[in-house]
Amino acid sequence: MDRSEKLELITSLHNTLKDAELVVVTRRAGLTVAEVTDLRRKMRAAGAGYRVAKNRLARRALEGTKFTGLSDLLTGTTALAYSKDPVAAAKVAITYAKDNEKLSIAGGMLGSLVLDPEGIKALASLPSLDELRAKLVGLLQTPATRVATVLAAPAGQLARVFNAYATKESSAS
Repeated sequence: MDRSEKLELITSLHNTLKDAELVVVTRRAGLTVAEVTDLRRKMRAAGAGYRVAKNRLARRALEGTKFTGLSDLLTGTTALAYSKDPVAAAKVAITYAKDNEKLSIAGGMLGSLVLDPEGIKALASLPSLDELRAKLVGLLQTPATRVATVLAAPAGQLARVFNAYATKESSAS
């Protein structure tokens, strides 16, 4: 890899991380190319990304972003998982690490908050942004449904009373 390719990699990774909300540092000792490809596919499906880069180049890419505190974690065979969703990369990384012992979580950052592996696990247990939005919409719709039911109840009761009187008169005749 020559100097221009390295500079291009650093610039690309820097621009990607600048827009991210969460970065998870993973240790990937012994992962095969097929396993890394599978992990990337799962990350992409969740709206996240996964980049393998030399630690020195990754440190340079982290400079000038809110994730400069992760430089200390970049030792050994590492890779960066990142996402704009504050939960997506953590969920996929934790799930994949449970299934494959070759991948472990070294730590990460959510905004300016540095997280240890336990913090990443706790973050992964939270619902995603889309799940939270769905719950919020459900909560907003529930009162409206109840109001409509309450408002329709007197009219329904009145119709049942008229029906009962009509049935009673027709059976009496």
